[in-house]
Amino acid sequence: MEIGIPREIKILEGRVALTPEAVAELVNRKHQVFIEQNAGVLSGYPDSEYLYVGATVCGSAKALYDRAKLIVKVKEPQEAELKYLRKDHILFSFLHLAAVPELTQELLNIGLTAIAFESVADNKKLPLLAPMSDIAGRIAVQIGTHLLHQPQGGRGILLGGVSGSERGHVVILGGGTAGTGAAHIASALGANVLVFDPNKDKQIKLESIGRNVTTAFPDDEKIDKAVKEADLLIGAVLIPSAKAPHLVSAEQVKSMKAGSVIIDISVDQGGCIETTHPTNYENPTFVWEEVIHFGVTNMPGAVPRTATQALSKVLLPYVARLCEADWQSDTQLSSGINLQNGEIILTTLT
Repeated sequence: MEIGIPREIKILEGRVALTPEAVAELVNRKHQVFIEQNAGVLSGYPDSEYLYVGATVCGSAKALYDRAKLIVKVKEPQEAELKYLRKDHILFSFLHLAAVPELTQELLNIGLTAIAFESVADNKKLPLLAPMSDIAGRIAVQIGTHLLHQPQGGRGILLGGVSGSERGHVVILGGGTAGTGAAHIASALGANVLVFDPNKDKQIKLESIGRNVTTAFPDDEKIDKAVKEADLLIGAVLIPSAKAPHLVSAEQVKSMKAGSVIIDISVDQGGCIETTHPTNYENPTFVWEEVIHFGVTNMPGAVPRTATQALSKVLLPYVARLCEADWQSDTQLSSGINLQNGEIILTTLT
């Protein structure tokens, strides 16, 4: 199989899909691997490391797409990349198409096979999404802590407080992988943490993180009260491959204290807080009704070394399987097919 790994061009995206170690494994299996020049530099992997393990470095995106059949990348294709995609390409990346109907139509017009990392399922788990969700949850608290500083426009709250001061209140919507990652960091900082999730088993697991972590079923009255008290509100709701529901309304955001912070991790899937919209790392925040909002759609891209290593580790077996002629018989990979031959395959996108 001819495998292509492009350089990511989403704003300030530093990840690369596969490490040199993963590429070495594919080369050892007699596959041809093409990587775009400088694709791994921001993750700490220079071209020389890919050359050493047998990859071919392409000087341009066009050269790479021309030579490869299987395109393995991190983020969804950007506008400048669409012209390189062909009907015979297999695209394997994060896509989040439920929130971007325009991109969905562009890819349908091309007619390629598009397999989304976030749709690949193994016994109701999402193995390719999980490590990035964990990182995003942890980053959310780190970023929120900084944005709460007064020079950033925040309330001037130290989340864990000190002797004689109040603790900050962190409210997390969703107790999945991202929400759990956020709860771990917020708890370790000493904040009062409240996580909303309907699953009792998840509630028990979350409360075991620390005495300062409590959980609740997400009913409207409890969410309304918690949002008003929150210093940091984190949206971490996920309905696999579908648009996220709004759990917090604009009116509820208006009730928050001036200088409070909202970080909506689920913004990739449309966001679970009505007032959020996608941003990027060049302009990551905006203020609405005196509440700071952060809606970056590629949060793990801020820690590309960590994120690339975590993603590549789980990604390699799936890439290897895609190189086999009968890959569509693999139920995990077939569950990830979003588009094929100009048709929508995943029902949540219709």
